[in-house]
Amino acid sequence: MGLTTCFAQNGDDPLLIYPQFAVCADGQPQEIRRCFHHQVDAYVKDGIAMSDLSEDDRATRVQLLFEVDQNGKFNILFVDTVSEALRLVINDIFDRMPVVLPATYNGRIIYKQFTLTLANGQNEKIVDAPDLFQATTHEYDQIVQKPYEHQQFNSGVLIPLSHMRYDEFDAALNRIGNNSHTAQKPYRFQEVSNYYDLAAAQKALSKHKSTWFGRKWWDEHMVAFSSEDYWFTLDPGVDLQAGRDGALATYNNTRLVHLQGGIGAGLSLNAVVYESQGRFADYYNQYAESIRPDGGNPAIIPGMGIAKEFKTDGYDYPIATGYLSYNASKFFNVQLGHGKQFIGDGYRSLLLSDNASPYPYLQLNTTVWKLKYTNTWMSLRDVRPEVTQDGSFRTKYMANHYLSYNVSKRLNLGFFETVIWENDNDRGFDVNYLNPIVFYRAIEFSTGSRGGNALLGLTYKYKWTDRFNIYGQLLVDEFSSSDVLAKNGSYKNKTAYQLGGKYYDAFGVDHLNLQVEYNRVRPFTYAHNTVVLNYGHNNQSMAHTLGTNFSEFLAIARYRNGRFYATGKWIVATRGLEYEATDPPVFNGGSIYGSEDFRDGDLNHELGQGNTADFSHVEVTAGYLINPASQLKIYASILRRQLTPKVEDALSQKQTTTWINFGIRTDLFNWYRDF
Repeated sequence: MGLTTCFAQNGDDPLLIYPQFAVCADGQPQEIRRCFHHQVDAYVKDGIAMSDLSEDDRATRVQLLFEVDQNGKFNILFVDTVSEALRLVINDIFDRMPVVLPATYNGRIIYKQFTLTLANGQNEKIVDAPDLFQATTHEYDQIVQKPYEHQQFNSGVLIPLSHMRYDEFDAALNRIGNNSHTAQKPYRFQEVSNYYDLAAAQKALSKHKSTWFGRKWWDEHMVAFSSEDYWFTLDPGVDLQAGRDGALATYNNTRLVHLQGGIGAGLSLNAVVYESQGRFADYYNQYAESIRPDGGNPAIIPGMGIAKEFKTDGYDYPIATGYLSYNASKFFNVQLGHGKQFIGDGYRSLLLSDNASPYPYLQLNTTVWKLKYTNTWMSLRDVRPEVTQDGSFRTKYMANHYLSYNVSKRLNLGFFETVIWENDNDRGFDVNYLNPIVFYRAIEFSTGSRGGNALLGLTYKYKWTDRFNIYGQLLVDEFSSSDVLAKNGSYKNKTAYQLGGKYYDAFGVDHLNLQVEYNRVRPFTYAHNTVVLNYGHNNQSMAHTLGTNFSEFLAIARYRNGRFYATGKWIVATRGLEYEATDPPVFNGGSIYGSEDFRDGDLNHELGQGNTADFSHVEVTAGYLINPASQLKIYASILRRQLTPKVEDALSQKQTTTWINFGIRTDLFNWYRDF
C-alpha cells in the first residue's frame, strides 16, 4: 500500500482548529492541520505494514469516512472496499488510534469528519476522494443564538387589536406634525415605533427578576430565539373567565399558543391557535344562538366563530388566526392571512370593524409622501339556512380601498370604497376587482345592477392640540344623491355617520384618556335587495356591533398607572328592531340580513322605526398587566345592560343583565359585549 490521502472540507477556515495528537499540540492552525494528516497517515501505514494482508489485499483501493468526536475519539463511519480482509484491518487500526484533542470551531468543541483514500501508488493516480457525506461539521456551530432584543418592535408583525393596548400609544401617534396614518388597523410594530419607543416602555415596566421563572412570568416571552437573520417568540396563553349573571354561572376556558417571528429584513409571521369552551350571560348566549349557522351547530360566538355543543349548556369554539407580512420596500407592505381589519379612529367603525369572525384576506399597503393607500381583498361566508346551497355555506367576496391623506399637520382625510359580490354564475373571485386603483362602483354597474353592493365612505380627523382631537366617518350605502338629499325618508337614503373626540392626559392626569362618540345609522343601511350581498360575515355585521337602524352615544375613560389599568364605558342607544314574522313579511330595515324587497313602501322611513327599543350598557373593568411581553392580564369586570323594546315578542324581550366576571387572559383581541 503506497499512498494515503486524507481530505476534509474547509481546511483553510481560520476559525477551524484540527484535532491534535500529542506531538501536534504546538503551532499555528495550518501546522496543526499538516501534523494531523501526517500522524493519521503514519498510523494507517504502520498498521497495514504490520498486518498479515496478502499483496492483493494491500494493493486494493479503499475509501473510508471517519470522524473525531467531541471527546477526541476516532470512529469509522463508512468503509468502501472489495477486500473484506482490508476492511477488518482498517477498523482495527482506527480502534487502536489514541484519543486526541477534539477539533474546535470559533473556540467551541465540534465533531469533525474526514475521508481517507488508500491506493497502490505504482498502479493508480492518487486523487482526493469527495466526501461521501457533506462534511460541513462546522455549519451547525455557525448557528449562533443571540440575546433576544425585542426585534418585533421594528418588524412587520401586527399589533393585535386591543383597545386597551392601542390606548398606550394613541396619544404619541396623534401629535401635531406627525405624518402618521391612524385609521387603518391593525398597526405594524414598525409603524408605531416611529413615534413611540415600545422597547423603552416595556423596559420601564420590568420587574428585573433574576430567576428564569421570574423573568418568564413577569417580563419575557416563554421562548425567544434570535440570530443574525431571524427571530421567533413562542408563548402559551389563556383566556380563563369565571362569572355570574344572576343565577347563571358563566365561564370561558381558552388555551392558546402564540407564535411570532421574522425572517430576513422583510418577512414577518404570526399565528395563534385557540381551543375554547364557554358559557356566557343569558343575553349573550341568546344572541349567539340567534345567529347560529345552517347544519345543526347551536351557535356562533360573536367575533370568534362557529361553535358546537359542549356538555349540556356550553359551547366549544376552536379558532386559528395567522398571517405573513412582507415589506417589499419602505413603500410597500403585503399581508396574506386569516384575521380581522379595522378602519377608523373611533371605538366603533361604520366602515369596517373587528366585530365579525376572522376571515381570509390579502392586503397591500402603500405608504408614500403624505399618503397611505390600503387595498384589501376578503373571502366571506353567509351561513344562514335560507341561502345555503347543497349543504355548503354561500361564499361571497369583498374588496375595498382606503386612501389616507394628511392634508396638513393637523387634518387627515380618508376615502373609503368597498364592494361585495357573490359567486353567481360560478364566476368565483372576479378579477375585475383586483385592480387596486379602479373605481369599484363602475365595476358594479358593468357586472349587473345586482352583481355587487358598493359602499362609499369618508373619514376625518383634526388635531386641535396634542391632547385633543376630533374624528368622524360618513358612509353612503346607496349611491343615489337625489334620495339622500330629498329628506323624504327614502329607503335608498342608506347613510351613516360618526362624530367623536379624544382627550389625552385629561385634566392634567397622566395616562387618563377620555373619549366620546356618537354613531347614527339609518334603516336599511348595509342590507341589500340581493340578501347575500349584505355587509356581513358569519351572520355578523362587518361594521357596527349594533348592525343598522340605530343612534348611539358612548363615553369611555381609560387609565393606566404602571401595570395597573382601568376602563369605564357608558353607552345609550335607540334601536329599531324587527318584529316577529308576519304574513306577508314586512322588513323595517332593522337587520342587515333582511331583504329590501319586503319593505313597507319607498318613503317615510325614519331612524328607530319598527320595534323601537331603548338600550343602555355600563361596564367597568380593572386589571393588572402580569407580563407586557405576552400581554397576560388579570382583571375583574362588571356590566349592567338593559334592553327595553316597545313590544315584547318572540324576537325581542325586555332584558336586564348584571354580569360580574373575573379572569386571566392573554390580550390578543377585543371582546365586544356591548350590544
